[in-house]
Amino acid sequence: MEKIDKLDKKILSILSKNARMPFKDVASECGVSRAAIHQRVQKLIEDGVITGSGFNVNPKSLGYHTCTYVGITLERGSMYRNVVEQVVQIPEIVEVHFTTGPYTMLIKLYARDNEQLMDLLNNKLQGIPGVVSTETLISLEQSLKREIAVPDNN
Repeated sequence: MEKIDKLDKKILSILSKNARMPFKDVASECGVSRAAIHQRVQKLIEDGVITGSGFNVNPKSLGYHTCTYVGITLERGSMYRNVVEQVVQIPEIVEVHFTTGPYTMLIKLYARDNEQLMDLLNNKLQGIPGVVSTETLISLEQSLKREIAVPDNN
């Protein structure tokens, strides 16, 4: 990954606040041409600095009313990759992390209700070979969700 310059940081800062902003508006705000913005954004994508763009869908609009974090303890940490292969098959799981601390893994999932959550825990997650235990934390409210801030310094 190449060094990100001041213009790249300004572009990232603008687009992280509004990814749908037209390049002509970004160009105007940065004082460069639309073509320059397009080239810079393409390079940032190729370099892996920008890793995605898209729409965020509100899970509640699809009937998923329970947001849950599940700490998973594995028999051995080396089983992580095999367990990941299993959990990616469960569409309600939206994040998977290999962690330090009391859990080997931390996942985030959405369930329609407590009954579906119980099914996901008892019949899907806890049945995966290598899963020793799970601890469930239900999110009552999400108060903040944002991208990492783009620093001004070089």
